[in-house]
This record gives sequence, C-alpha cells and structure tokens, in this order.
Amino acid sequence: MKAYVFPGQGAQFSGMGKDLFDSKKSAKNLFLKSNDILGFNISDIMFHGTDQELKQTKVTQPAIFLHSVILAITLGENFKPDMVAGHSLGEISALVANKCLSFEDGLTLVHKRALAMQKSCEEKPSTMAAILGLEDNIVEEICSTIEGTVVPANYNCPGQLVISGEMNAIDIAIEKLTAAGARRAIKLPVGGAFHSPLMESAKNELKNAIDHTLFSHPICPIYQNVSGEAVIDAEQIKANLIAQLTAPVKWTQSMKNILENKNIEVIEVGPGKVLQGLFKKVDRSIATSSATLL
Repeated sequence: MKAYVFPGQGAQFSGMGKDLFDSKKSAKNLFLKSNDILGFNISDIMFHGTDQELKQTKVTQPAIFLHSVILAITLGENFKPDMVAGHSLGEISALVANKCLSFEDGLTLVHKRALAMQKSCEEKPSTMAAILGLEDNIVEEICSTIEGTVVPANYNCPGQLVISGEMNAIDIAIEKLTAAGARRAIKLPVGGAFHSPLMESAKNELKNAIDHTLFSHPICPIYQNVSGEAVIDAEQIKANLIAQLTAPVKWTQSMKNILENKNIEVIEVGPGKVLQGLFKKVDRSIATSSATLL
C-alpha cells in the first residue's frame, strides 16, 4: 500500500520546482496559471529567490504547495495513493492530491491561509521552539505551568516536539525544559506562534474561505493533523482543516496510524526529505522514498 505524504513550511529552497517547469509542459502551464491566480510571479521567486524571500510566510506556503502538488499531478497514472497525509500546510497539498480539492481552490486556500497567518503573527510578537529528548507528557506538563500562552504545537516524532506561544512564555519554557533534561531547546526562525491559540484570528479568516470552497468526496482517506486519524468524509475534513490552525499537529500519531496498515510504502511528494526521516524515527524498517518523474 502506498502512503503519499506532503511537507510543510521549512522545506523550501531556491530553485524548487524548476526541474518540473523545464521538463514538463503541463507543469509549466500550472506554474504560469499559479502566477495569475496569486497576482505575483511566485515561480520566479521559487526558481531564483533568496532564502530571505522564500522565508516569507506569504511566499513559503504557496511555494511548497506548488512544488508538491504540481509534482503529484505531473506523475499522472504513476500517482496512485491508498492514503495521503500532509504536515501542517501539507494537509492542503494532500487534499488536492486525493481530489478533495481542485488545484485552483487549493492554491487559493493556501494563499489566504498564508496571508491570514502573517497578519496574526504581526498582531502579537510570538514564536516557536523545538524541544528534543523529552517525553511528550513532560513537555505538556511544564507548558501548562507557565503563565501566558505556550502550548505543544507539532508532535513531530517521539522525542521531538515543537512548542508555540508568546515570546516571554517561550523563553521561560526553554529554561524549564532544559532544566528538566531536554537534549536541546531552541527557538525556531519563524514569524509567529503557529498551531496555537494566537492564530485565532487567522482561523476565523480561513473558516470563511473554507466555507465558500467546494470539498468533493476524496479518492482515498487523509490522515489529518488534528486527530492523527484517517478521514474520508468531506464535511469532517473541512472541520478538521479549520481547527488545524489553532490545534497541535499530531504527526507522530498520524505516522503510527499509517504504519498500522500492512506492507506500507511511504512516498514524500515535494521539497526535501524531512517527513521520510520522521517516519524512520518511528520504524527504521519502513520503506520510504521521494516522488520523482520517470
């Protein structure tokens, strides 16, 4: 069985997607269409932009979406998922891949999501930090004792949890988690507290956009971030996608549930190999690969 997984923010790099643009006319047409939909030349930034330009949330999110989804579409008959999943932003890529969303609607949602998140980031200074080498329950317990907003945001794999919150609360959490035995506790170079209550205004904006978007019955289940469980019902998918902005990404739980399927092969679609590495942390014997054009 094949599980196709789609990366989130942080996987971007200058030159991403250029091989697709140069080698496949269908891919080139999708990139050009995307420039029109977004109202700016995102393909040029993807192919030639600086790291700083690519780090902007309003650029990063559609860039990773486009690299992932255009690759999946270009695979054509070779793309046959039994299940899909996406990390954070990657969940929308996965929903286009399993035909729950159209390419155009998926890109529009990603664009609106990115702008709404950028706006939320500017409303209140906030950030995220990676905590390595502690059990999840210890991180959860320590965060709950800190005044202000600081919450678990990304359950990436056993022993790797990202927390999200207000600047001061994150600083205090780093001190306490280091004292509790964390191998590393470091701030991440992000613009705000993603997957936390501080994204409430972005969630409200995204809900409005999702409520006006057609969600079709998907061709295969998606393991969604908010529960880590397989979902096939379009209305439930919509509700989970809205909740995702302020809820933690339960990627560890998603991976474990995906791996309960027999003879599973995990194929990462898009830039980088981060998700393959996370699956290997759960089960070193699992077959993983990157999707590539023949």
